[in-house]
Amino acid sequence: QVELVESGGGLVQAGGSLRLSCAASGSFLKVNSMAWYRQAPGKQRELVATITSGGSTKYADSLKGRFTISRDNTENTVYLQMNSLKPEDTGVYYCYAVQSIGPRDYQYWGQGTQVTVSS
Repeated sequence: QVELVESGGGLVQAGGSLRLSCAASGSFLKVNSMAWYRQAPGKQRELVATITSGGSTKYADSLKGRFTISRDNTENTVYLQMNSLKPEDTGVYYCYAVQSIGPRDYQYWGQGTQVTVSS
């Protein structure tokens, strides 16, 4: 069982920056891929970025260059640095983890942290 707790959200003006953190507790063994998703009001949840235990990253095409995902395996924490924020980045940001145990993958979600970008 893995618990994920996000923090770092808030209200920021367009052009500003925020750094989100996702602290993982519990059994962190075999947690391979971690990711950030976001959900804007009235829209479906969408992938923002992923990072593997080895540090390989992928980003949504529209966010490349503005967002950076990173991971501190010693602290069991994943970060999302968001720069040049736009009003359309507003939404709830969720941390996500996949834990592989034997033949099964277990998926975990955090409760989310609100990001609001004012114009």
